[in-house]
Amino acid sequence: MSVLLTLLLAGAAPPMAIVDEKDVRKEEPNPHGQIGMSTAYRISDAVPQPRTMEFRKRILHPGSAIGLHPIAHDEVYYVLSGTGDVTSDGVTRAVGPGMAAYLYTGAQVGIRQTGKEPLALIISYPVVK
Repeated sequence: MSVLLTLLLAGAAPPMAIVDEKDVRKEEPNPHGQIGMSTAYRISDAVPQPRTMEFRKRILHPGSAIGLHPIAHDEVYYVLSGTGDVTSDGVTRAVGPGMAAYLYTGAQVGIRQTGKEPLALIISYPVVK
């Protein structure tokens, strides 16, 4: 029996999972429309199951965007660097380093890189079961 399964059966939480972003880095088209390219870091995908949240870093290359799409959960886009325009249900706002966009269940959302440097984001949301 695995250590994780033993802990879960005993009602104890696993101690932690450490993920180095270099181990989950991937160059790929952006989700929801494939508008340009990005560097994706699917950090929570490397965490043993079960888990209840997604935690990802994505760097949108110049001119790229995560296209408009409906969300079935609250979601946060937190800007690490660069600038962008985030849209939720037809309302668009500019965001930059240190700013977070809290997006609500049921909204149509997306984000576009603006400016000269790439837009680096942390994206987090609950796992929908």
